[in-house]
Amino acid sequence: MQEFVQKLRDITNDATLSPGQKAHYLSLEAENILAYPALDAETQEALDQRVICDMYEGHAPYKPRYVLPDYSIVLANGSEYLELPVAETLDEAINTLMIAYHHVPSVTGMPVYIGQLDNLLLPFCDGVSDEDIYKKIKLFWRYLDRTLPDAFMHANIGPTNNRVARTILRVDAELKQIAPNLTLLYDSQVSGEEILAIASNNIVECSKPHIANHPVHADAFDERGYGIVSCYNVLPIAGGASTLTRVNLKEVALRSSGEDDFFSDLLPRYLELNFRLAQARVDHLFGESNFFHSFLVEEGWIEPDRFTVMFGIFAMAEAVNTLQDKEGREGRYGFDEEANALGYRISRMLAEAVDKRPLDNVWRGRALLHSQAGLSNDVGTTPGVRIPYGTEPDPVTHVQALAPHHEYYPSGISEILTVDESIKNNPEAMLQLCKGALSCGFREFTVNVASNDLVRVTGYMVRLSDIMKLKEQQGSRTNTTVLGAEAADITGILDRKPRVVGNELYPGYGQ
Repeated sequence: MQEFVQKLRDITNDATLSPGQKAHYLSLEAENILAYPALDAETQEALDQRVICDMYEGHAPYKPRYVLPDYSIVLANGSEYLELPVAETLDEAINTLMIAYHHVPSVTGMPVYIGQLDNLLLPFCDGVSDEDIYKKIKLFWRYLDRTLPDAFMHANIGPTNNRVARTILRVDAELKQIAPNLTLLYDSQVSGEEILAIASNNIVECSKPHIANHPVHADAFDERGYGIVSCYNVLPIAGGASTLTRVNLKEVALRSSGEDDFFSDLLPRYLELNFRLAQARVDHLFGESNFFHSFLVEEGWIEPDRFTVMFGIFAMAEAVNTLQDKEGREGRYGFDEEANALGYRISRMLAEAVDKRPLDNVWRGRALLHSQAGLSNDVGTTPGVRIPYGTEPDPVTHVQALAPHHEYYPSGISEILTVDESIKNNPEAMLQLCKGALSCGFREFTVNVASNDLVRVTGYMVRLSDIMKLKEQQGSRTNTTVLGAEAADITGILDRKPRVVGNELYPGYGQ
């Protein structure tokens, strides 16, 4: 108890934390005093050894990890609980959203999804000039970053090319904020070349937005639709993710005697333990927390049966390379055809296991497989199915090596291609690389430009200048800066190898 009290005292006295940040960290410590949801001995041992992981979501799941309200409901109906009238003007619509966001929980304590903003705001733009839309959205964008300073907050636009979407891209490139994160839902049959070109130029300017392969994502969900939230997580609208649990594939491979043992015994065993962990957390959320007895459900913003489980995996690269070593093979993940094929086999087995295993109180009765981006304190592992930092090949080889994995991960998979600053002299190359990646089956296209201050860590954004200030004990008003700084020190995110992209690298690529 004395050690615990000292921990609380250290938080309250930390000169680099704001009062709000201190309150958040104190609440996490309070939650973790409570008993964990009951686990069987085998699952508990695997969790203690971190072969499976609960993402440190907390001992008492009293809110879902990610919540995706259908914000069109509150705009159309108002809110009795929040005493909000039906929105009738663009100003009223933006004001309603600003209020709504403060009542949407998540694992971060802030909303991770703020809606498909162009669809939400377009109905209120009749009679409003483009210049007025620009002024209002710029104020809105600044408000979001200053009052909800968390890079896991995420907006969507698209797939249509419309003036609200174009204005959001214009404002995002001008302000270069870490929040909100942004994804363009792109459909080559609907979106058109213009908005994709604008988004590609934005990536060159500020490493945003993500470009999502809308037809591929839409096919995995129902007519109600999906949203992309936090880093790059794809989940049902009006629902979300109750929890995200993950398997460390490297640790599974290390415990195996070889490839046959890995596939026949070890991997199935730890997958089952991860399912049990997820079910225990879901059972507590639905059976004990009373979360679903709230105005969010009563007013129709969310529906309990639209919440899923994200079944995460990471360290694919290390698992493959470990198995290659155990079998006496030299080929490395990302570069060798046989090693890559082994990775695809693992992904296929994971997808089949998730498809077969029923879960209670989960959308459609099954989890959704997720290529998980890692934690800031992961050591010796690579996020998801990515190629290890600092060893990345040229962008075309990079895309071709990883594209076959993408079909298996409906709740999110993302690679981060890091390109040299020379891309600024050839922005057309970014556009062609994006089109090529999507045509190869990428669910999402994401790029860092090496010279930009604004960079992606695992999917969320940080400013390198903010990390430097934090290291100088100046603190940061942005909650996610500390995670980015820790990831830079421990996981080597800044060791990504910038690559030159030139049209000469891919004649006909993406056609």
